[in-house]
Amino acid sequence: MTALTELLEKYSRPGPRYTSYPTAPYFHTGFTEADWIDELRASQDATRGLSLYVHIPFCDTLCYYCGCNMVVTGDYDKAERYLAVLEQEMSRVSELTHQQRRVEQLHWGGGTPTYLKPADIRSLMQTIRSHFQLSPDAEMGCETDPRELTREHLVALRESGFNRLSIGVQDLDERVQKAVNRVQPASMIGEVYGWARELGFASINMDLIVGLPHQSVASFSRTLDQVLAWAPDRFAVFAYAHVPWMKKHQKLIREEDLPDFATRLDLQQLIHDRLGAAGYVNIGMDHFAKPGDELVQAQRAKTLWRNFQGYTTHKDCDIYAFGASSISQTRDVYMQNEKNLKRYQDRVGSGHLPVERGLRLTREDQIRRDLITRIMCDLELDYAEFSNTWDIDFRTHFGDGLAELPPLAADGLITLSDQGLKVTDLGRLFLRNIAMCFDGYLRQAGESQPRYSRTA
Repeated sequence: MTALTELLEKYSRPGPRYTSYPTAPYFHTGFTEADWIDELRASQDATRGLSLYVHIPFCDTLCYYCGCNMVVTGDYDKAERYLAVLEQEMSRVSELTHQQRRVEQLHWGGGTPTYLKPADIRSLMQTIRSHFQLSPDAEMGCETDPRELTREHLVALRESGFNRLSIGVQDLDERVQKAVNRVQPASMIGEVYGWARELGFASINMDLIVGLPHQSVASFSRTLDQVLAWAPDRFAVFAYAHVPWMKKHQKLIREEDLPDFATRLDLQQLIHDRLGAAGYVNIGMDHFAKPGDELVQAQRAKTLWRNFQGYTTHKDCDIYAFGASSISQTRDVYMQNEKNLKRYQDRVGSGHLPVERGLRLTREDQIRRDLITRIMCDLELDYAEFSNTWDIDFRTHFGDGLAELPPLAADGLITLSDQGLKVTDLGRLFLRNIAMCFDGYLRQAGESQPRYSRTA
């Protein structure tokens, strides 16, 4: 066992991914539609940008590993009805939005956004433009599934203004693909990638997943050979979370086919070594990018941010999210829409905003969110600067968290000084563990703690 795999084993424990703080399990149904409407009205600032997220939940086929909120259907009428409801929701929110606010970022996720027909991709984009002002240089990204995807889909995205694309690769080994019901030959993905480059998408990301059934170091090494030959701008490499108690369809994956813990650690080592050797920078949280990528540049300039859409350069934006299960965010509030498709559509259809739950942050929440975000984005923390920003004494306020740091420093994950802490290159692999030291909710005792995936 290498030194890295020993550390991965040592620090593998359940923990949040910190797309928010507090994390989504702490949202509550006591936060209502009236609360969200009040927040929308109170938070209008003409100079503050917007980031729009649109959730398209539909898929043609079921991927057994999927942890997303999705609906598998061959009935396209469902998508058409959904698009009509999306327009109603956008219309209601836009009525509460200062008309001078500009959309700096737009992202479509799912499900499979390219489940939509090319004509409906254009139509949905026209709907968005009719309700919100998009900046001429807005960052516009869409997730894609290479299966059932035509060149016409990508043409529709480009003509609609999309400049970023994420391609779901996951794994190229045929045995692995069959075990998770997602068969897509490398030739198919290569063709889609070629179309995307030809059409001029400015940035292309590829998603990979480790921990899938039948994966081995040898098989995944072959996958890495191919995806590195394509040379996308970014990689997002996720660890499969087997949570059949939450996602019932994951029971279709035979647990005896999943790689054992030692193999999963070896796979993490493989990714670290191969992507690093190919010149990709480990931004953190399983995200890698070429050195010239704007995420890497933002991290160096300490302007990187993190939200429900992952790492972003658009820090000073409110997120308005549309569609079933989507999560909106202002400076002070998180709000999640109804997850159930029928309830979502019924709520919007009856003239309401489809609020299921939410959370208004306390000052303590905001302090700790800022701290955790700085660790995950800046990879360092200046105690005095942070104290001045929040008018606190850092060492007194975070005494418990500071007490947990020396072992991490001894293992080379961080360096400590009287002035602050810095995350090492090795520590980028353990950002969740470092952040957990300052998570006030994890310190709450009792059986009500949510179940999280493991950090390795």
